[in-house]
Amino acid sequence: MNHIGENLGRVRSRIDGACAAAGRAADAVTLLAVSKTFDAAAVRAAAAAGQRAFGENYVQEALAKQAQLQDLDLAWHFIGPLQSNKTRAVAEHFDWVHSVDRLKIAERLSQQRPQALAPLQVCVQVNISGEHSKSGCATDEAAALCRAVAQLPRLRLRGLMAIPAPTAPGSDPRAPYRALRELFAGLSGLGLDTLSAGMSDDLEAAIAEGATMVRVGSALFGRRQVV
Repeated sequence: MNHIGENLGRVRSRIDGACAAAGRAADAVTLLAVSKTFDAAAVRAAAAAGQRAFGENYVQEALAKQAQLQDLDLAWHFIGPLQSNKTRAVAEHFDWVHSVDRLKIAERLSQQRPQALAPLQVCVQVNISGEHSKSGCATDEAAALCRAVAQLPRLRLRGLMAIPAPTAPGSDPRAPYRALRELFAGLSGLGLDTLSAGMSDDLEAAIAEGATMVRVGSALFGRRQVV
């Protein structure tokens, strides 16, 4: 597992370099380690190298890992598509949800978040590229959804999340992130502070356009395991 610590150092160097190129402070961007399909030992190795925030897509897999790693002080982020029948487990066991794309899901998370826990930190997922196969609300629905979510108890709306379509050769890789940033800028009065955008292959483009959290999996843990 030594390679995970080395990979973590390389990714952090990429983030620092991207922040410097964009004229931003190095601590302006949080690294979210996407540990889906990787076992608890891989998460523990990353934690030993100083990583605290981990992103998961699959509820049952995540709960099993959380049980094995409860001796560690980790922050768990749910970043996958969220079905109604999974909201209770997520509301009870995660710190963040990045994939709120409709009001019904937000309402269930609000109702099911235990009073003993801090408010659940949430991002609204936007289908910034308009792909039929992708989760996320439409860009023209994002503002209304954000304002509705912001009113719900036991939740704290933090910002927006997006997974843009891969850019075609020769096109501007920053374009979808620029559109996301412009959408974010229009959400005045909500006190938002988070743009969850950018992954292993394009985190530099996302950071150049204002991403505050990048979700990195393969560059940390290696080739994704098939589930």
